[in-house]
Amino acid sequence: MVILLLASNRWWTGSADPTLSLARGLRERGHEVSLACIRGDGLEAKARETGFDPRPELSLDPRVPLRIVRDLIALLTVLREERVQILHVNHSHDHWLAALVARRLPVKIVRTFHTLRAVRRDPLHRWLYRSRCDAAICVSRGIEARCREAHIPTERCFAIGGAVDLERFSPEIRGAGIRAEFGFGGAPVVGTVSRLAPNRGHELLLRGFRGMIQSLPEARLLIAGKGENRSRLETLVRSLDLSRAVVFAGYRDRDLPQVLAAMDLFALMGTGSEESCRAALEAMAAGKAVVGRKVGALPETIRHGETGWLLEGDTPEELTGALLILLKDQDRVRGMGRVGRHVAESEHSGAARALKTEAVYRSLLGE
Repeated sequence: MVILLLASNRWWTGSADPTLSLARGLRERGHEVSLACIRGDGLEAKARETGFDPRPELSLDPRVPLRIVRDLIALLTVLREERVQILHVNHSHDHWLAALVARRLPVKIVRTFHTLRAVRRDPLHRWLYRSRCDAAICVSRGIEARCREAHIPTERCFAIGGAVDLERFSPEIRGAGIRAEFGFGGAPVVGTVSRLAPNRGHELLLRGFRGMIQSLPEARLLIAGKGENRSRLETLVRSLDLSRAVVFAGYRDRDLPQVLAAMDLFALMGTGSEESCRAALEAMAAGKAVVGRKVGALPETIRHGETGWLLEGDTPEELTGALLILLKDQDRVRGMGRVGRHVAESEHSGAARALKTEAVYRSLLGE
């Protein structure tokens, strides 16, 4: 098939990794795949590392009216001249471009919804979804339900979860260097990887951890990520008298597998800009048990008692209890990590996600 993916994203966040991973998986399956994104930052750089040169004729910049007009003309030309069969969009801006140029062309429009808030329910977007969306791919069941509320027919909605790079994240990787860097020694380490932004659940994690170290004073909390909320979180750490036990590791990319390897237990208390909860999938691939709330795709990802612990509510006391139960039974935690790795391999590989997406494409093309 001839496939064009649009992602009006310039940062290495949100839709970026899932879109690039899908493009790579589809190309490996023998399809002719090209990618367009906003130039000048993380996504473009990562795409080039992966062997994709983003389409030079498409800027996908929603802020400049003249570029939007140029994109409409360029997109129409590409679709016609290259006989694109599948136009896969990832944001509202991409979707409107596709809707405006593709209505008289034999191309199928597929939309991936990466977050609940991306599914808009006003009359204009309901029209867009009903008449200019041949298939909606939803990264969680919650998003799938929201799509139906937005009047996307059930038969056009497909739940396809996230994917993880199984070669990059592996239980074979060792985290001794990271433990040495932060002076952890043999202490039990709870870790999380998330942007330090509001509503990501860091406050809940800190309060739950504070209750835990009263029974396990040697434990440490490793927080990886950057963001505008860091100073506020550092203030909270001091007010909770946790400065000795909490480490802010900053943004980690190249050595993220080693950072995960240094953890005994992974915790994720909130979703980010992509609700497949990729951070949890990466932890599972690294062989780590995951403690999470019922947000995003976590209820579908975590098998309670098998691959981790799914909290019923969002109180610090419940989180404290879960952390204590698991950290006091390292054999159980390691067993959960092994099962988590197996689940990642069988259900969340890039190849599996590409295969499921390809099946959607083929159904649209009548194959």
